[in-house]
Amino acid sequence: MNKVTNSPLWYDKVMVVTVLTLVAIGMIMVTSSSLYFAENSLNGKTDYFVIRHFIYLLISLVCVCVVLTQPVSRWQKYGPYLLVLGLILLVFVLFAGRTVNGSRRWFAIGPLTFQVSEAIKLFVVVYLAGYLVRRTDELQTQITGFVKPLLVLAIITGLLLLEPDFGASVVILATSLAMLFLGGARLWQFIGLSLAVGGILALIAVSQPYRLERLMTFLNPWADPFGSGYQLTQSLIAFGRGGIWGQGLGNSLQKLSYLPEAHTDFIFAVLAEELGLLGVAFVLGLFFVFFFRSMKIGRAALLLEKPYAAYLAYGIGFWLTFQALINMGVTSGALPTKGLTLPFISYGGNSLIACGMAVAILLRIDYENRLQENTQPGVRKKAGGKK
Repeated sequence: MNKVTNSPLWYDKVMVVTVLTLVAIGMIMVTSSSLYFAENSLNGKTDYFVIRHFIYLLISLVCVCVVLTQPVSRWQKYGPYLLVLGLILLVFVLFAGRTVNGSRRWFAIGPLTFQVSEAIKLFVVVYLAGYLVRRTDELQTQITGFVKPLLVLAIITGLLLLEPDFGASVVILATSLAMLFLGGARLWQFIGLSLAVGGILALIAVSQPYRLERLMTFLNPWADPFGSGYQLTQSLIAFGRGGIWGQGLGNSLQKLSYLPEAHTDFIFAVLAEELGLLGVAFVLGLFFVFFFRSMKIGRAALLLEKPYAAYLAYGIGFWLTFQALINMGVTSGALPTKGLTLPFISYGGNSLIACGMAVAILLRIDYENRLQENTQPGVRKKAGGKK
């Protein structure tokens, strides 16, 4: 028998267990945080959000199975086309999208919705990984190699801000800058343009009254606890009530209509109240494990001379980890309020599907790494082996 059929493991077991644990926590917390809200806002349909979340999980699983069958080279080939598709959708949603809470971000597809900003995050990572491979020399020797993708990102950011979706813009820019730095951009270019991008985002943040109000609320939410600071103060109360051990699963008081729509962007506050500091630390630890496994998969691909797969793995790792940290920072009062879900945990079908596809790509990269190690003599030692 050959080495391939004798291989004991064809996937990153730690990555799979970590993601499944996060998904399970998400299912539990969506159930816990949404029952009361659904009962009072949907005429007693207590399981409405739970059923929808489960349906999206099934859709996400189908997408994962499909993505796992696709070679990484196919993403590299179609990356530019996906970016163009994303730009077209960003323009189209401004005219034909559904408006919710003042933001036009969704397409209505029957009983389901499609959020373009979740898809564009994945499309940008897929495209940028290909750009780093095609323009490595230019990126490392000329500032134009660093500026060109930023022009594309500026267009994407502008369209997102028209929705408006400031949170998605921040995640995409932060992920892209990290990928460009790993791609070989000079340190002075990276620092200079990072400061410039940060300055532009700061100007954008204070350019609109509602964004400025959010910033001031973040600095002192207790100045207006029943107005602009209401959501953040209720979130902080949830953290305070959680203590070290938590109030116990299902025993949150803040989810009883005190914290608005607690099953979405602020689900982490309910988790903190019910599971305490230990639960918060456990979830935070899971995301760090996810990040380091993503980096390990990317490094293995780089050692196997597969730079596209490496940059793609790095980008996915940075994207989902950045988004998780921003969501946790927002709910704990460490960052200004932004409309970002907590990956794998928050209620939100589009986020679940996008995150599931991203993880499937990571597992496919890891699978191809292991396949190459097992079919090419001597390459295992070069890549450092797998466990």
